[in-house]
Amino acid sequence: MSGKDLRIVFMGTPEFAVTSLKALVESGYNVVGVVTAPDRPSGRGQQLHQSDIKVYAIGCGLPVLQPEKLKDEDFLRDLKALNADLQIIVAFRMLPEAVWKMPPLGTFNLHGSILPHYRGAAPLNWAIINGDEETGVTTFLLRQEIDTGNILFQEKIPIGSEETIGEIHDKLKIIGADLVLKTTDALADGAVIPVSQNSLTIDPKRLHAPKIFKENCKIDWTKCAGDINNLIRGLSPYPAAWTNFLRNGSENSVKIFKAMVEKVCHDHHAGDILSDNKHYLKIACADGFLHIVDLQLSGKKRMGIAEFLRGFPNVDSYNAQ
Repeated sequence: MSGKDLRIVFMGTPEFAVTSLKALVESGYNVVGVVTAPDRPSGRGQQLHQSDIKVYAIGCGLPVLQPEKLKDEDFLRDLKALNADLQIIVAFRMLPEAVWKMPPLGTFNLHGSILPHYRGAAPLNWAIINGDEETGVTTFLLRQEIDTGNILFQEKIPIGSEETIGEIHDKLKIIGADLVLKTTDALADGAVIPVSQNSLTIDPKRLHAPKIFKENCKIDWTKCAGDINNLIRGLSPYPAAWTNFLRNGSENSVKIFKAMVEKVCHDHHAGDILSDNKHYLKIACADGFLHIVDLQLSGKKRMGIAEFLRGFPNVDSYNAQ
C-alpha cells in the first residue's frame, strides 16, 4: 500500500506545521480532515485570529475541526466519522488516548529535536540555549507520556555558531515536511521498525525542553559572554532575550536579537555598558564583553546599533541589569 492510499487526518496550529500539511496536499496525499486550535482574540482590537493551519486548510477546501476540548464527545464523533487510517501531528496539543489510538495505523508526531533529548514544548530553543552543535527532527508514534513514543525516523542538522532559533526553525520546517512524507509512506507499506527511546543513551541535562516564560528570557550579565549569546540566539526573534538599562532610577526595557562575543580580561562590573555613542555598544560579562548588534527599546521598532545610538544618547551612563 502507498502512503497516498491512506485517509489522513492532520493536526497542527502554527506556521511550522503548514509546511508539512502543504507537502502532503501538494504531493497528492489524501488528507480528509484537519484539526487545529479554536479561533482566538488577539491584537489591539482583540479580533478573532485563525491559526495558520486553518487559513491554509480552508484555502484548500479541507474540512476543519476546532475543538476546545479534545475529549468532547461531539469532537470525537466528528473525528471518527473522518475514518482516518493515520493521524499526523505537527506542533499541536497533547492528545488523549481516545484520539491517538483511533486510526488503525496509529498517530505519529513530528518533533523538533533528536529524541530522546529535548522532550517538551521548546526543543529548538533549549538546544541553542544549551550550546548544542546539532539538532534535528524526529517522527515517533504517540503514547501516553509526552514525547516518549517509539522513534520512526530522524534527520540531523548542524547548528552554526551564530545561527538563531528563527533560522533553525526555517530549515527544520522544510526538512520536517520531507520526513513526514517519508514516515507516511513507510507506515503504509510496513517498511519501518519503531525504536524504543528506552534503548537509547540519554543526557539527563538535555532530557526536557519546558515552555519558555518571560523569566527564562532575562539576561544575567554575571554569566560568560558565550552563554549569554547562546541565550540571545535561542530566543531570537521570538520571544527575545531582554535586559533593563538603568540610570538614576530611570529604567528602559530592551530586547536583544543579535550580539557578538569579545573574550577579554577586564575590571568592569557585570552589566557595565561601554559605548562611543555612535558605532558600538558593549556590555561587560564574566569573561569579556557582548557587542550588541540588533535590539529593540520597549515601545520602539527593532533597529541596528548605530540607529539605536542616534536616538538613545549617553547610553554609556547606563547599566544593564
